[in-house]
Amino acid sequence: MEHTDPDQRAFHAAMLGVEPITAPNRVHLGSPLPPPRPQQSISDERAALHESLHGQIGLQDRLEGGDEANHLRHGLAISVLRDLRRGRWVVQAELDLHGMNRDEARHSLSGFLAECLHHGQRCVRIIHGKGHGSPQKLSILRQLVRGWLAQRQEILAYCQARPHDGGEGALIVLLRAARK
Repeated sequence: MEHTDPDQRAFHAAMLGVEPITAPNRVHLGSPLPPPRPQQSISDERAALHESLHGQIGLQDRLEGGDEANHLRHGLAISVLRDLRRGRWVVQAELDLHGMNRDEARHSLSGFLAECLHHGQRCVRIIHGKGHGSPQKLSILRQLVRGWLAQRQEILAYCQARPHDGGEGALIVLLRAARK
């Protein structure tokens, strides 16, 4: 085989006597590994959730009514809020906002509610915390989350969670049915 191009001639000269490898010696890896998650963050999230759900019950948790957080969309029967408060709705999803700042919490809440509506979930728990880890032990997210929820059209009602569901550190929220 005669080649006129000097590069091709040099290549073929270098390749004289070379044979292809019959069985490639390669390792075939499985699917790509998931991204790493810091173990301390996982531990902190579990501890915060456990404290919110099983922590010491405060005086406000023991009071029936009073300053308890609740909201009912205008035009709905009070029985809707009463049933929500008594636990007649099954909690289908949960969002834990512990350790988030204002912007992170608002973004997470918005995405969470959109997902719940998309999947037809009607009753959810939002854990905002009691503020034990905040400066002056004030729960800033508690007030923010209440305000954000009250402004959203898809929220029919919400109430403070019962003590065994997080008490003053969480809200039980009723969403409207998904539109078909």
